[in-house]
Amino acid sequence: MADDIGGRSLRGRVSAEEWQARVDLAAVYRLVALHGWDDMIFTHISHRVPGPDHHFLINPYGMMFEEITASSLVKVDLEGQIVSPSDYFVNAAGFTIHSAIHAAREDAICVIHLHTDAGTAVAAQKEGLLPLTQHGMIALPQVAYHDYEGVALNHDERPRLVADLGDKRLMILRNHGTLAVGASGAEAFMNIFYLERACTQQVMALSVGRENVLLGTDAVQGVVKDQTQPQTMGGAARLAWPGLLRKLDRENPGYDA
Repeated sequence: MADDIGGRSLRGRVSAEEWQARVDLAAVYRLVALHGWDDMIFTHISHRVPGPDHHFLINPYGMMFEEITASSLVKVDLEGQIVSPSDYFVNAAGFTIHSAIHAAREDAICVIHLHTDAGTAVAAQKEGLLPLTQHGMIALPQVAYHDYEGVALNHDERPRLVADLGDKRLMILRNHGTLAVGASGAEAFMNIFYLERACTQQVMALSVGRENVLLGTDAVQGVVKDQTQPQTMGGAARLAWPGLLRKLDRENPGYDA
């Protein structure tokens, strides 16, 4: 795997702030692959570029998540136009979802959208996410829902997507997949981690039948909600992030090239 775009590394060619955003986003891509959450070259993770312009970084269409580097990420504007030289192009469906959220939510620095088996399975269940496990009860207060409207190519869908997300940090896209936002790559990854684990646990638990599972009571759900406010989860993300990067350095180095 080449460590740059067509032989050109962007280290030192962009601002220090943009380079850090690139490194963080490339790490999130590779962590998603490491957890088995990728869908070949499809689905997307984006990161806003620091600065006054509404530019964001997204994956080069055609690259596997495990291959993505800081230099290979593509910088686009909210209209989907590539705004810095790149040998790659981007997926229009990724632009539709991510540009809508970045435009509407200043706090959505990083946006992760996945098509995992478990996440999509829960997205196809009428009841959505259930309070079956601790992970589920941590995720539930922040979960929004958006009905499926087909492959995300229609820009008219964007206002409805944004309205459904509201101020939540997590979304289940009905019949489609999962989504998480965060104030950093670390926070977005932590948020999607809890949602994806909750979905996996739910699929496993429901294998014994809906009548045989034990739901958390409203009271205990309230306790968990109070214990896991956004600031608490943000602190947990910052604590876990260095360890996740060390894991990447051991198992799939080169993301920061």
